[in-house]
Amino acid sequence: MLKQIQTALREADVDGVLITSPQNRRYATGFPSSAGVCLIDRKGGYLFTDFRYIEAAKKRIGEGFAVEQVKGSYARMVNAVCAQDDVHTLAFEEGFMTCADHAQWERALTAKLRPMGTLLSKLREIKCQREIDCCIAAQRIAERALEEVLNDIRPGVTEKHIASLLTYRMLDYGGEAMSFEPIVVSGAKSSMPHGVPSDKKIEAGDFVTMDFGCTVEGYCSDMTRTVAVGYVTDEMRKVYDIVLEAQRAGIAAAKPGVSGRDVDKAARDVIAQAGYGPYFGHSFGHGIGIDIHETPVAAPNNANPLEAGNIISAEPGIYLPGKFGVRIADMLCITPDGCRNLTNAPKELVICG
Repeated sequence: MLKQIQTALREADVDGVLITSPQNRRYATGFPSSAGVCLIDRKGGYLFTDFRYIEAAKKRIGEGFAVEQVKGSYARMVNAVCAQDDVHTLAFEEGFMTCADHAQWERALTAKLRPMGTLLSKLREIKCQREIDCCIAAQRIAERALEEVLNDIRPGVTEKHIASLLTYRMLDYGGEAMSFEPIVVSGAKSSMPHGVPSDKKIEAGDFVTMDFGCTVEGYCSDMTRTVAVGYVTDEMRKVYDIVLEAQRAGIAAAKPGVSGRDVDKAARDVIAQAGYGPYFGHSFGHGIGIDIHETPVAAPNNANPLEAGNIISAEPGIYLPGKFGVRIADMLCITPDGCRNLTNAPKELVICG
């Protein structure tokens, strides 16, 4: 990513960029760490980190980066590079850096700090093939976990138990970590889009909504499946079919040049025309990459067009308070002539137990 970032520096009219967040450090260097500072200027890239990571960082980070153990302070080492490379202005991550940290850096640095704006976020929106492959690998792990966990969903099993099984199996099958804490909610709780798994026991006649994913090389997967236990009512099946139709409409609309707002509208119109408009309260989708929520978004307020290389979720839902909810989520990669669904898991209504 070094050359792409250096090109972006020239377009942003700054001499370098100071990267302090773990997410953007990993994007820039490919190396995960909880501590460190990355500096990229027009002459090269530099990662400064502490004793805990220095050996691994030197082995893993490739050409173009100098990797050094911090001595004294990060600011002293950044100032040395700025003097060496004639750096007078540095972009900083105003979306990540606290006011206190900014004040401390500003006092310590010789270079002037400038807000980064979209310098890195726009780069991160367009995934290269390696990034796409990592998301796919993470998705295949999640799908394998789901396939096995479906056998464990039955009356008497708790939501927490299903969440723990998903977590264990994703890690066991090669996931580095969870993309986020798995959501497993059942019965009336499934009407809460971000409900928390509890000791509630799954019952016959419940919908069980599972929203989960894992990471590979730092890149996330994200999927949701809603399954029934024992049987479904006519209303449950009707709502499920509407959500699935809405998702298919949004996927069909997702292509380069189409705004996130219009993709969202394609799905939202299906739900509204079926009479459930007030019960779809979130957006159709969000960007996925190193962060589970990135730009671009397929949401009513995003008039910007999608571009080839974007990875977004496709996750409409209907949530009926006190009754049940349904959400179905896949991952889409925008291609030059449309989109590719990166999710292979079936979406026909499954009845477990």
